[in-house]
Amino acid sequence: MTTRYAPATGIRCLLSIIFLSMAVGAILAGCAAVGPDYRRVEPVSSQKWHARLDGGLSALRPSPEVLAHWWMAFKDPILTKLEERAVKSNLDLKEALLRVREARALRSIERSALFPAFDVSGAATRQRNGEPVGTRKAGSLFSAGLDAAWELDIFGGRRRAIEAAKADIEAAKEDLHGVMVSLLAEVALNYVEVRTYQARLSVTRADISAQEGIYRLNRSRYHAGIINGLAMRQSLYNLERTRSLIPSLEAGIEKSKNRLAILLGQRPGTLDSLLGKPCPIPVPPRTIAVGIPAETLRRRPDIRRAERNLAAATARVGIATAELYPRFRLAGTIGLESISSGEFLKWSSRIWSVGPGISWKIFHAGAIRAGIKVQTARQEQALVRYEAAVLKAQEEVEDALVSYVRQRRQRDSLKAAAAAARQAYELALDQYQAGLVDFTNVLDAQQALQSLRDALAQSEGGVSADVIRLYKALGGGWKPADPP
Repeated sequence: MTTRYAPATGIRCLLSIIFLSMAVGAILAGCAAVGPDYRRVEPVSSQKWHARLDGGLSALRPSPEVLAHWWMAFKDPILTKLEERAVKSNLDLKEALLRVREARALRSIERSALFPAFDVSGAATRQRNGEPVGTRKAGSLFSAGLDAAWELDIFGGRRRAIEAAKADIEAAKEDLHGVMVSLLAEVALNYVEVRTYQARLSVTRADISAQEGIYRLNRSRYHAGIINGLAMRQSLYNLERTRSLIPSLEAGIEKSKNRLAILLGQRPGTLDSLLGKPCPIPVPPRTIAVGIPAETLRRRPDIRRAERNLAAATARVGIATAELYPRFRLAGTIGLESISSGEFLKWSSRIWSVGPGISWKIFHAGAIRAGIKVQTARQEQALVRYEAAVLKAQEEVEDALVSYVRQRRQRDSLKAAAAAARQAYELALDQYQAGLVDFTNVLDAQQALQSLRDALAQSEGGVSADVIRLYKALGGGWKPADPP
């Protein structure tokens, strides 16, 4: 009901609403909110890794600085430059950062509900009332007002919403960190792939050069009548078979460079000047500190994100529970209202109203309690996802440890095999030129050497790639203390 009184009275009532809101808000801030209180969960892990730590692996705690910038351990300036560019320009990373900003804005929206809301309104209307014929009149109405309203968060539904929004922000930050960890690893893996293809291409071209020399030797000996045409044609098909490997290796190089360019937020082909010159495969450090499982699980951003999602889901159970209870609000208005523009600004046109309100969802056919069950089920799902993230993290680290150790052993064996194959090839070639053996022995030794040299180059790249995957599995690429 609109009441006309002295303006001072209306102003005092509206100020009373504001000060009362502030006082009640301070009191309610200390009241317990309905719903379950979240207790942080910790990942359960063993005290040591199941995989055997060989090949330079150590259970010592890794340095946070080294782990945060693990690519520096390869001592490759081009790799370092690529990582720096990726952090600045990668589109997935920019999208993850925008998700953090979105979550912060959503929290601000939730926080705003804790404070009184003020609205200003004004209108000037011309209307005509329907009355008996001959008495219809047109009139004007001028109005302006300031409305204040505040819903009291007695049972903590709003506070639970803020709690959930805060957990969402932290989950978005961990998602940003997770994208960064994956991005830095992908850049390094693709870079190693480029260098591995280039190493294989260099090996293949060296093999082609050697096979061209043997083919010229056999062709001259054939024309001199020393050998028959079989050896010459065997050396020719071996040469052409090796030449056929070049296109696939060159295609592999271009695809890897294009993928690197996309990771850096650039167009394909923009890295040709930087990566066009062949360089050695990055050499990993001789020793790698991996720490213990508990430290790794607390460091990994995917587990931290899953834990924050669980916290948000727990808070939303409280939001749903608050729907069982009544809502209390205070509302007030102070303004002007007149049917004449000349009278609009006079004291007699002042109006005000103030009063409390209550609403309570008494009967909704079980919808409210069903909503609580829905949020409880989502909380339990979040817990299951957290436990699954812990297990997946342990699996990734164990797999990375095993792959690295096995790849190093394979590389050492291939290195020894390639050295022996080199000696066998040179011995077979000397005996063939001396006429002690036929060309089949040279051909077999040459193919074996070519295959082992290519496998060794791939294994060298595999060792570096496994180190990168290990650093990624350990959560390397960011520091937990870093601001977003």
